[in-house]
This record gives sequence, structure tokens and C-alpha cells, in this order.
Amino acid sequence: MSKPLFSLRGFGVAYRDRNGLHPALHALDLDIAAGRTLVLLGESGSGKSTLAMALAGLLPESAETSGRMAAPGFAAPPKLGRDVGVVFQDPGGSLDPLMRAGAQVAEARRVNRGGSRAQAWNEALAWLGRVAIPEPPAAARRYPHQFSGGQKQRIALAAALAGEPSALIADEPTSALDTVTQHGIVALLMEVAQARRLTLVFVTHDIALASAIADDIAVLHQGRLVEAGPAARILAAPAHAYTRALLATRLTLGMPRPRRFAEIDPENFAVRVPEAPAHG
Repeated sequence: MSKPLFSLRGFGVAYRDRNGLHPALHALDLDIAAGRTLVLLGESGSGKSTLAMALAGLLPESAETSGRMAAPGFAAPPKLGRDVGVVFQDPGGSLDPLMRAGAQVAEARRVNRGGSRAQAWNEALAWLGRVAIPEPPAAARRYPHQFSGGQKQRIALAAALAGEPSALIADEPTSALDTVTQHGIVALLMEVAQARRLTLVFVTHDIALASAIADDIAVLHQGRLVEAGPAARILAAPAHAYTRALLATRLTLGMPRPRRFAEIDPENFAVRVPEAPAHG
């Protein structure tokens, strides 16, 4: 059996401010297999993004870690950009508004893989084409504000992949986009991950999306890992009450309106459904 790309044992993260330490992750044990798609699933505040940023090496200075995070699947300590790429939730915030799109992708390529400026520019054009940006030579000379939200996310993805990383961290990369654009970005991510044999760590609270793309799922609740394993097993036979509650709140077509606003009781994980308004 091959080594996991990342291995966490007793791993925790806490944020320090003037009032002391505030735990965000508690003693996680998790192996992330190479070449597979792991979905980090949970409600807002569950610690998904903190874990994603820890894997990317992007925790803020106020963060203090405990336990161990190892990267046995890499030949050397992984470097952001070259070994691990990141796509963030807000595509606008991922791009420098004063740099042309092609220059941003070319810079990511040259910083992480070297080569001449001309070589980096040619690679940037190739990556813009791979992420389906129309007319890459012309698009490369435009600024971020001249693109739609979905196109900006594609450019951010091109920049993240230009360094040819082994792993890609996608922190809710579609939540700021409309539904049609979301489907396009997710399809592109999966296509690239499969073609490049990338390890994809995808952060979401969307159970339908998780079920569509995940090889493995890790479920987090209030900073604790409550369940992890193959997606087929977790979705078909969840072992933890919180996972069962999450699945029970999954939105589906034709769902009665009150169930669309169901909430999970944080104490006993019971699903609370608001009463339908009475009609007189």
C-alpha cells in the first residue's frame, strides 16, 4: 500500500488573541491518500477551512498547532505553489487587480518551475486554454475586473496549477458562483484532477456535491473529526449521528418547504424541522 500524501496524528489548531487561545481543530487523526479526492464536509464553523489552510501551510501567525502533520507522500517538505496548489472561495480576492491575467499565471509558473519569461508566458497561455478561457492570447492581456466571476475562478485555477503541484486544496471554490457556473467549475476541477492524477482536497458544506465528486469523505463538527472513510460507505451507512443528521438535511428537488430550513441540534444531533405555517 502506498504512503498517504498527508498524515495527521493528534493534530490540533488554536487561534490566539488578547483573550487567550481559541481551539479550532481538536486532535485529528487522518490520512489523505494520494491521487484521490477527499471532501471535507461539515457546517460553517466546523473547522474545514482551518484544516485546508493547515494542509496548504497558510495558517495565520495567530495560529498555534499541536500534534503532528507529516507529508510522507512527498520526497521533501511540500512547498506551496510547487507541490500544493490552492483555490480560494472568492476568485476576486485570489487575483491581483493590477496585474494582467496572463502575467499572474506566468508568474506562478516561473516562481515554482523556473524557465525564461517567454517560456512562462507560453505555459500561461496553455493553462488558460486548458481551463477553457476563450481566446487565451487576448484574454491573457486583460485585467481581472474584465472577467466574470466564473472566468476569474478559472484563471485562479490556472495559476494554482501552473506550478504543476501534486495536490490541490479547493476551499469552497464554487460557493460565490451561480449554480450553472458552479457545475462548470466542479466539472473542470474533476477533469484536471483525473488527467493530472492530482490529490484533490475539496472543502464544502454541500452534501449533494460531496456525493458527486468524493472518493473519500472526512466529516467535521465543531473542530472534531467525527467520521472519515470511503465516500460510498459513509453516504450509504454513516456511523456517526452527526453524519446521519447532515444527510437528513440534504436538499433535494421536491422537498417540502419546511424541510429546506431544517437545523441540526448541536447537542444530540436531532434534526429540527420548522412547522409549516397554518393556512386559514
